[in-house]
Amino acid sequence: MTQIRVLLADDEPLVRGGLRAILESEPDLVVAGEAGDGAEVVTQARRLRPDVVLMDVRMPRVDGITATRQLSQFDGGPAVIVVTTFENDDHVYDALQAGARGFLLKRASADDFVNAVRTVHEGESLLFPAAIRRLATRHGGPAGHGLADANLTDREADVLRLIARGRSNAEIAADLFLGVETIKTHVRNILAKLGARDRVQAVIAAYESGFIR
Repeated sequence: MTQIRVLLADDEPLVRGGLRAILESEPDLVVAGEAGDGAEVVTQARRLRPDVVLMDVRMPRVDGITATRQLSQFDGGPAVIVVTTFENDDHVYDALQAGARGFLLKRASADDFVNAVRTVHEGESLLFPAAIRRLATRHGGPAGHGLADANLTDREADVLRLIARGRSNAEIAADLFLGVETIKTHVRNILAKLGARDRVQAVIAAYESGFIR
């Protein structure tokens, strides 16, 4: 069985202990290490090479947003899930822009945390369409990705709309009566045309530009 290595980043030891207990109750998840601030996260990530980082936004010395931005520059770096208290927090939006694959509320269930780690490890993103729409609307203005000039094909536009609704590749394939590999190709093309690192950034660009409302 392939194990998913997770790094826990939070300045509260009790929070880290609770997350460790949740994750290590699953046979395919292992906590590779812990960090109490953003600087330590980056150091630990270089040393331990985790697959996934559960990242608190507000930490001393270096915050979770800055740490996420630094991790996103790693070649083959970990997938970051931001863990926050409030879903409408501007810090969540900044973390998503910095490269986080999604976010979870601290009050999320144990199953939510487990499923989130598995989801991002499989290359998917955690998309909460309503929350991302609210965040993007509040920030306003066209995204820097230049969606209007991206020249998406009609099929790529269809796929982007379904991504924004939180659909996985398999679900999009079923909706459009296409193969999963075909959808993966469309997703890669969409990301390349938008200059987006991942699905989350593509969706933010779609909402900010008015392509999706």
